[in-house]
Amino acid sequence: MTAHDQTLAANHAITVRDERFNRESTPSRWWAGEPFGTAWHNALSGTFPRGEAFFIESVKAFREGTDAKLASEIRAFVKQEINHTREHVAFNRLAADAGYDMDMIDRRTAELLELAKGRPAIAKLGVTMALEHYTAMMAHEFLANPQHFADSNPEVRKMWEWHAVEEIEHKGVAYDVWNHATREWSDFQRWLRRSIIMLEVTRRFLNNRWKDAIELLAQDGITGLRAHWGLAKYLFGTPGVLRRCFPAWLSYFKPGFHPWDHDDRALIGKYEGDYEAALLPA
Repeated sequence: MTAHDQTLAANHAITVRDERFNRESTPSRWWAGEPFGTAWHNALSGTFPRGEAFFIESVKAFREGTDAKLASEIRAFVKQEINHTREHVAFNRLAADAGYDMDMIDRRTAELLELAKGRPAIAKLGVTMALEHYTAMMAHEFLANPQHFADSNPEVRKMWEWHAVEEIEHKGVAYDVWNHATREWSDFQRWLRRSIIMLEVTRRFLNNRWKDAIELLAQDGITGLRAHWGLAKYLFGTPGVLRRCFPAWLSYFKPGFHPWDHDDRALIGKYEGDYEAALLPA
């Protein structure tokens, strides 16, 4: 099984945009304009350097035997993720310079990834596929709903928009590699395994990102009920990134699902002009 929409797959391209951000600016401590959005995005960013290295290795483990198109997409995926890692290392350094303990998040991420050692490569790919769905869902929401970054530092907003564009663009790669790696499995076996993995990934993702964000808020003196209520309002109320992502999350459990069932390439085009000078063919 390859991409669900064969026409879309044939016409879709992944472009590497070698952009750099946050090198000469020092955003305010609450770069998102308020503490809760700042804490949530800092919590996400703190996981990316190690997490994206894990994604790269998980996908590369199954590149043998892929067709020419998927092999090319894997190479572009790797290049994009390497660039994302570099930019989030720079961003995390700014957050640390602002006084946040980003090492805490890095240590927790390292501990979680240590649990994956010794697990079958196909299990690691399944985790990568599920987390890539998370990044694609949030990327879509960040680009489709300007409210998320309405009051943020312009340079930081550009970084997140750039990252979101590329997450949408390569959102089908890990899934197609999974389909290649499990080509001998039955459709039911594929569906069952990816559904179980997604439920476990969701439990860990929400628990750990919540914990990270709450600890970052504590570093701003926001603790107890105020911290938990404020973060809940941000994620599930307004702007409500997790609330608004729920339908896309639920679609993952549909038999025959593919990430490109939802064609949101228009969001890529909406921002692509901003990066025209930095475009590099994949």
